[in-house]
Amino acid sequence: MTMPVETNSPSSFPRRRGRTLFQGCLSWIRENLFSSPLNVALTLACGYLVAITFIPLVNWLIIDAYWAGTTPQDCPDKTAACWPFIRARFDQFMYGLYPVEERWRVNLGIGLAILFTLPLFLPRFPHKLRLLPLLIVIYPLIGIGLFSGGQFGLAYVDTGKWGGFFLTIVTAVFVLSTSLPFAVLLALGRRSSIPLLRVCCATWIELWRSVPALVVLFVAIIMFPLFMPEGLETDKLLRALIALTLLMSCYMAEALRGALQSIPKGQYEAAEALGLGYWQRTFSVILPQAITVALPQITSNFIGLFKETTVLLIIGLFDLLGMVQNAASDPAWLSQGASATGYLFAALFFWMFCFSLSRYSAYLEKKSSLYKNV
Repeated sequence: MTMPVETNSPSSFPRRRGRTLFQGCLSWIRENLFSSPLNVALTLACGYLVAITFIPLVNWLIIDAYWAGTTPQDCPDKTAACWPFIRARFDQFMYGLYPVEERWRVNLGIGLAILFTLPLFLPRFPHKLRLLPLLIVIYPLIGIGLFSGGQFGLAYVDTGKWGGFFLTIVTAVFVLSTSLPFAVLLALGRRSSIPLLRVCCATWIELWRSVPALVVLFVAIIMFPLFMPEGLETDKLLRALIALTLLMSCYMAEALRGALQSIPKGQYEAAEALGLGYWQRTFSVILPQAITVALPQITSNFIGLFKETTVLLIIGLFDLLGMVQNAASDPAWLSQGASATGYLFAALFFWMFCFSLSRYSAYLEKKSSLYKNV
């Protein structure tokens, strides 16, 4: 009598794999969600809460929402999600009040920034150090010339018309690129062996860290012009950027100071044994390791800065959230559905960029900490 032999034909592999995966899911559900009467009760309660919140959200966001059109009449139900509002005001959300005929300058400036920074993300690009002067010195001059104009035949665009996501990006990039070098100097100064320098840096850091961001902005916008010579005016956006730079440099200086304290003493002694001077020892041996340790905190501070650009609304500068709020107050679009959809759009935009930044930071942290496993 011949016994049936199980065949290992290619067509049986997907069925077997699917059956194994299904059994594994059932086993996980049974062990983690329904393993005891308490877990059963908690699972049912959580399922009920998800059902009463998720189902109405899907109905409001997708099923009952309005998708086509670009006018207020395309959203007759004022409580449902109104995506025509986003489509109609999308350019305003991106560029603010920047003149329509001059927006090519913003696109060109951002395109050049992407072109110059893209090689830095390529692991085997051989000339990364040569790009740093281009990014730190040359590109800011190009960006200011493009965005502001007033020379080389370009029309002048006042910074009061800058807004939307464009203003958010300009603020975040400017503050990060200027505050990080100051943070390094403050952190080194606070750990200096010179008492006067150490006290001055510590006082400066504690002073600015103890003041709310809104107070600093109001001082920069309202009080600072009172101490300037008569007839001399400073751009409002520039004053706000400098104020945010002062705050962010102090926050990151503390993160770097804590990272410097975590570097083993043997690293300092080994660098001294090699005959390296203070600055060469600091920037070639100590600081790269400290930045690796402080990278999560630096990223957290930058994400906080990216979201805190919304405080510019207080001083009359409209970033992405400010433009959404301004558009939602238009009488033609004044409705619960349109405003809620606008705020949701802004939240998703901020989440997308902040989450991408956190993932890239985790990648850099993992890559730069490989020396610890050597």
